[in-house]
Amino acid sequence: MVFVPFIFWLETSCLSPKSNPDRTYTQRCFFAVRHTRILLRTKTEHRTLPFMATSLLSRSSHRPGSRGEQIFLGDLSLSRSRVHEFCGNARRTLAMILANRMDGPVFWIAPGWATERLNPEAVTRFINPGRLVFMTPRRPEDLLWTMEEVLRSGAVPLVVADIPAPPALTPIRRLHLAAQTGASEGSVHPLGLLLTPGDGGAQGVESRWHMAGAHQQDQQGWSLTRLRARTAPQKTWQVTSQGRIFGLSSGNNRNVPGCQQSQPD
Repeated sequence: MVFVPFIFWLETSCLSPKSNPDRTYTQRCFFAVRHTRILLRTKTEHRTLPFMATSLLSRSSHRPGSRGEQIFLGDLSLSRSRVHEFCGNARRTLAMILANRMDGPVFWIAPGWATERLNPEAVTRFINPGRLVFMTPRRPEDLLWTMEEVLRSGAVPLVVADIPAPPALTPIRRLHLAAQTGASEGSVHPLGLLLTPGDGGAQGVESRWHMAGAHQQDQQGWSLTRLRARTAPQKTWQVTSQGRIFGLSSGNNRNVPGCQQSQPD
């Protein structure tokens, strides 16, 4: 019964256009979520609403190891609490491979005006579609703003932004800071993932990976190249699959358009 007046308060004070005329509906929703977290905060923990599955927000499931790394394919890993970039025509497949190795919800942010959408039948090969939460901002400036707010909440282990072009350096730095804030104040160590077309090129990302199809007549396959990493050299692997199992085999190091050595930002 206590949630009836609480929801009424959200509708009237946070979500109402009259009370927040300068905010879009998406911004008013996050404003309401932020106030909800403040109201439910205690000195020792963040309580979740009863209708949220507590198993999705487990503190222990996503806490990093000694290095804070998330394994995603073979022995390859990505640093948590940071933002990475996947590019190439098979970037969404690589994102699904990563989601398969993680637990909990996956927030997938894409432009509301985009015509491309994930194939539901293909998603079931990697994860339970019920883990996906789609967010489709209508304005270009709201894409990275939405990602930043979700990372800062520290409630979602994997946040994906499928964007039409690589962002500039300043937004990337804001995303890194938001992920670090979420890791220190939230219940998980979030990992941010940017999906960019072509050869990517977002400045300041922790790592950049290029994946493209390299299928044979009788077997699916992909070419995966680490274009940029702060502590690792460039390298190319061949990705193979047998049903739902994906593996790596060393490929010949080759030059890929846009492939360059990691440089300090």
